[in-house]
Amino acid sequence: MNFKSIGIRSFYALLGVFILGFGAALLRISQVGMDPFTAANIGVGDKLGLSLGVYQLTLNAIILVLVFLFGRKYIGIGTVINMVLTGFFIDFFTWLLTNYLQITLTLTTQIFLLAFGVLIFTFGASLYMSAKLGNAPYDAIAPIIVDHFNFSYRVVRIIQDVLFLLLAFLFGGPVGVATIINAFFTGPLITFWDAKVSQPLITKSTSK
Repeated sequence: MNFKSIGIRSFYALLGVFILGFGAALLRISQVGMDPFTAANIGVGDKLGLSLGVYQLTLNAIILVLVFLFGRKYIGIGTVINMVLTGFFIDFFTWLLTNYLQITLTLTTQIFLLAFGVLIFTFGASLYMSAKLGNAPYDAIAPIIVDHFNFSYRVVRIIQDVLFLLLAFLFGGPVGVATIINAFFTGPLITFWDAKVSQPLITKSTSK
């Protein structure tokens, strides 16, 4: 992988995290629940008196140690971009949307924000992962398990997300219909975006 390719892939990784953060913020302001990982982090972080950005960065650093021990091939520039910026991007977009957009929540707007938020969130995740510059510590868990035990990625990711959904519920995180949808459909939707958009786009951009 040459310097130009790394630069292009780094751009897509950063763009993916940016998009992911926006999608998660849409879910947050819609009050229909967050993705399991973010919901659990908001719940635990609130109990500890920490912002999402600070707590999520701390937890990612802990998980990163395990990733380094069991799947260090998943660590790269993209890992750092995601683990450092995602929580802060979500905090920023939440502040921006809350203070300047001021959406009136009705059933219609909640349904729209739910559908759009889930699609945007999973597309962002797919884009940064398809850059192949390393996964976020949380996103590296499923591939590492697949590598060691040859299980289905979709099944492992669903189980992983469901466990964090339960953690979010126990700690009073923003659990809702979006959390449940993300727990069961994040893996399949990421796989869809990978095949249809992210991987073809990045392959085309880096082959020029």
